[in-house]
Amino acid sequence: MEHSSKSHPGQAVYSPLVLRIYDWWVLSVSNRWIWKCPTAEILSWFNQHASTNHLDVGVGTGYYPDHATFPRSDIRLGLMYLNTNCLQYATTRLKRFQPEQFRNDILAPIPQQIAKFDSISLNYVLHCLPEPLTQKACVLDHLLPLLKEGGCLFGSTILGPTESTSKLARLLMKKYNQRGIFGNDQDSIEELQNALSNRFSTFDIKQVGQIALFVGWYNL
Repeated sequence: MEHSSKSHPGQAVYSPLVLRIYDWWVLSVSNRWIWKCPTAEILSWFNQHASTNHLDVGVGTGYYPDHATFPRSDIRLGLMYLNTNCLQYATTRLKRFQPEQFRNDILAPIPQQIAKFDSISLNYVLHCLPEPLTQKACVLDHLLPLLKEGGCLFGSTILGPTESTSKLARLLMKKYNQRGIFGNDQDSIEELQNALSNRFSTFDIKQVGQIALFVGWYNL
């Protein structure tokens, strides 16, 4: 499958080796001590908004669906990402749900016909994409056709540095941005709010440390 050169660096880092240490480094260490938002906060946000007909985009290791408390046990779960290592890793971890796999570059329109979902999660994806939020928010436009009316799209993203950002967080962000792993040096909560308000009549944003937790409800 062809991929966008712009989306490639932020997802290509997820090799099998990186995935083996991802939960420890990102979810146990970085979230709590660097970004100041414990993973439990993001999991709680996931539990509040995930349905039993759910699409997880930018799946990582599949941690959140694996630890989620879904409303019922009969779940339709979709996994979408460009990186095949992540898709395989998460699919194995979540095999009890028999997840559907979709390999797509969300910076481009999604070409195939996919049965719609009641909820879509987008955790730690936006800050890995290049360009300002005003431009990369196009991923929301590409995902909305997969969402049923009345459903919600939610997720989390690491905001760019502000005066309150710690020196350690600034240093790590600078390094990640230089390597193309992150593309969030200009991402602000104001731009995120604008991106959501332009697409959802009802939305909410909650900031915890350097992390913005967001949700929008889709009504035609």
